[in-house]
Amino acid sequence: MARKHLLASVAASMAGDKSETAHSASEARSQYAMRGASRSMIQSLDELAENSLRMIDGETVVSLDPALLDGSFVADRIGDNDEEYQQLRDAIRRSGQSTPILVRPHPDDTQRYMIVFGHRRAKVARDLGTSVRAVVKPLADIEHVLAQGQENTARADLSFIEKALFARKLLDSGMTKDVVKSALTIDDTLLSRMSSVAETVPEAILEAVGAAKGVGRDRWEELKKIVQVPANAAKAVAFVATEEFATGNASDEAFNALLGFLKSQRAPKKAKVSAAPNVWAAGDKSVCVSVKKTPKKALIAVEAADGPRFADFITDQLDSLYEAFRRSEK
Repeated sequence: MARKHLLASVAASMAGDKSETAHSASEARSQYAMRGASRSMIQSLDELAENSLRMIDGETVVSLDPALLDGSFVADRIGDNDEEYQQLRDAIRRSGQSTPILVRPHPDDTQRYMIVFGHRRAKVARDLGTSVRAVVKPLADIEHVLAQGQENTARADLSFIEKALFARKLLDSGMTKDVVKSALTIDDTLLSRMSSVAETVPEAILEAVGAAKGVGRDRWEELKKIVQVPANAAKAVAFVATEEFATGNASDEAFNALLGFLKSQRAPKKAKVSAAPNVWAAGDKSVCVSVKKTPKKALIAVEAADGPRFADFITDQLDSLYEAFRRSEK
C-alpha cells in the first residue's frame, strides 16, 4: 500500500474531507513519482515537506489580526471570483471560520506573517473586521510552495491558466522543475505545455481574461498558437483594451469573445482557380486534344471520333517526339 502523501492529507483535512481527498491526491502523487525522471528527488521533497508540515491537526490554532498578514511570495490566483468569494464571506459571517489558514513567520519582518494558503479566508476576516484563525509554522521557501501548491491541487479549484502562471512564477523565482512538478502534482509534459502557454500569451491578455475557470488546456493552447503570430498578438492586445471587451461578463465569456474575434480576423483561404485548358481540334472535328496544366504536371485528353486511334498514334511516336523536344530545347 502506497504511503499517504502528507501534504495531500494536510490539504484534505483543511478542506474537511480528509479520507477521500487525501487518497486521490496521494494516488496521483504516487503515479507521478513512478513516472518521474528522478525518483530520489521526489522522495527527498516528500521527506522535506513531511518534516515541515507534520501533523497540522495537532498544531495550536491562534487568532491573528489580518492586518499583520502578507500574501504568499508567489501568487496562485488571477483575481477573485466575486460570486464564490461572496458565498465564502456569507458562510463565515453566519457560522464563523471553521478551518484555519496556514501562515509562516515573515522572512523579512519578525512582526508579521506570510500566508501559505487561505488567502480568501484572510480577506474575509479583513472585510468583516474580525481576527483570523491560523496555524503558524516556520517554513522555508521550498516547503512553502510545496504546501501552497498541493493544498490547491487537493481542492482542485485553480484553473489551468492559474496553475500555468503559478508554475511560471515558481520557475522565475528560482525553484527547480522537480519542485514545481511536486507542488502541482504534474509531469514533465504538462509542465512544458503550461510553461509554453504562460510564456507565449501576452501579459495584457492574461490579466484581461482572468482565471477562466471553465477553459481548459486545449483551448488555451489553441489561443497560444494564434497569438504566436506577432500580428495576431497585437490584434488581441488591442481588442482586450476596447470598451466592448471590458463590458463583458464572466471570465469564460471574455476568453470566448477574444478567441472568436481572433478567428474572425483570419484571412479566408483563396479558392483554387483552375487554369482553362488549351484545346486543339482538327478541321473536321474528328479529333479534339485538350491540355490542362498545373505547376507540376500536365494532363492531355484526346477525344472525338478519331480520338482513341490518334492517341495510339501519338503513343507509338513518343520516342521520336521526345527526341524532337530535346533538340528544340537546345
